[in-house]
Amino acid sequence: MKKTKDELQNELTNAQRQHDQEQHRLQRAENRKEYFEATSRRQRNHRLITRGAAMESIFPAIKPLTEREFYEMVERISELPGIFPIIEEAVTQHQAHEKLEAG
Repeated sequence: MKKTKDELQNELTNAQRQHDQEQHRLQRAENRKEYFEATSRRQRNHRLITRGAAMESIFPAIKPLTEREFYEMVERISELPGIFPIIEEAVTQHQAHEKLEAG
């Protein structure tokens, strides 16, 4: 059965409409992905800034250090005995607190 010109035009119009709808769905998905990635970056940036600010408020003498000097200092601190058990204890307490709130 041969299709008429109007039928073919309708099929083309429907196919174009479907294509446009799929393009919009794809764009919305990409926008959501970018939004969540940006949110994650903003949260990370906020966390890093507030923790850096905490370090400066607790140890104001570190303010003039360059980034390299700061990292070297932190590396030396990490080599001190007893540091990692303190960190592990803080993380364990945090995880236990999260479990209490969730449960």
